[in-house]
Amino acid sequence: MDTSVWLIPLDDLEPDACAIQLGAVACLELAPGQDDFVGDPLRMALAGLAEQARRPYVIEAGGQAVGVLTLQSGAARLAGWTDDDSAWLLRGFLIDRRQQGKGLGSLAAAAAVEAAAKLSVRRGTPEAGVVLSVNERNPAGLAAYHRAGFVDYGAYLGGSSGPQRTMFRRFLPVNSRKGIA
Repeated sequence: MDTSVWLIPLDDLEPDACAIQLGAVACLELAPGQDDFVGDPLRMALAGLAEQARRPYVIEAGGQAVGVLTLQSGAARLAGWTDDDSAWLLRGFLIDRRQQGKGLGSLAAAAAVEAAAKLSVRRGTPEAGVVLSVNERNPAGLAAYHRAGFVDYGAYLGGSSGPQRTMFRRFLPVNSRKGIA
């Protein structure tokens, strides 16, 4: 089985290609109870396209859309981080319920860090990594982020669905990155 994931930046696509990807996002399904942790995938992608600070991505594996995520600049405090500018916020992260349990979440989270590093280099901005918050009642999410190299920075009580864990992954040093430009 191919275990590669690709992040497709929606805001870099031509309108027709974006519409096709949004159609695929509309077909993503939440697992029972997952709506406590994440919103509707299509609404998340559309919100990302509507706001300049957000970069929405479709996660593809095996030639099909398997998830969605958004990187947001200037909003790290929303995950309990100490400031808004030293980290990208990873939000609206979802793997389709039919694709969960295959390691795609960890791969996509790691790919999001690489994408954020590229964005910081391209923009010349000061972010040093990616931060997120994950609900304490989401052990699968916690485990996936740990496998992707995120470090738990402690409790965050600002989430709308109960206690969260703030997690952060620092960018690799520039000379250690492969293909980052």
